Amino acid sequence: MRILVVEDESKVGEELRRALVAAGHVAELARDGEAAWFLGDTEDFDLAVLDLGLPKLDGTQVLKRWRADGRALPVLILTARDGWSEKVECIDAGADDYLVKPFRIEEFMARVRALLRRATGHGSATLSLGDVAIDTRISRVLLGGVPVDLSPMEYRLVHYLMHHVGRAVPQIELTEHIYAQDFERNANAIEVLVARIRRKLGDDFIKTRRGYGYYVGELGEPGERT
Repeated sequence: MRILVVEDESKVGEELRRALVAAGHVAELARDGEAAWFLGDTEDFDLAVLDLGLPKLDGTQVLKRWRADGRALPVLILTARDGWSEKVECIDAGADDYLVKPFRIEEFMARVRALLRRATGHGSATLSLGDVAIDTRISRVLLGGVPVDLSPMEYRLVHYLMHHVGRAVPQIELTEHIYAQDFERNANAIEVLVARIRRKLGDDFIKTRRGYGYYVGELGEPGERT
């Protein structure tokens, strides 16, 4: 998943980025409100982690602008402001969750997982489809209950498709959400990853709809969720 982290404290922002990357996500940092608003308004993210006390443009205003522009990405507010009035204002402005500093990184990651699941219609940290299951808490894929050794990029691709069961995902969307660098983003790289995953999880796990993209499950079906 591609996540935008908006945090002006370099140490905190880098700690969050490392935790997200270790969990199989692509994380991009913005250090002021104007940069955050522009990125969130012009690029496609699965989640935004948004501090409130930002230079140039306050986080609450960033959130309000995103929502006014029709941007529906889940937003987790991360701030030292713990007053009830700030919480109410942010939630009314369109925030999905609110975490007060200082916090444990484990709680932060649990809230991230919950928001990503909710956004794609999943109710549990373990996503299952036939014999394949993915435990998002420990970034592990299992086949018939047995752990499968996937590379970080293979895991990212399976993770993204399992969050979008029954939908053909275009190659361009996959490249944007699983690769951190522009030079890595090409169709051939996705084809190579898909081939490797099919060898490990079965030829029929990832299917191709020509002209539309790759999918897991049955098109139009929600898949099995546990």
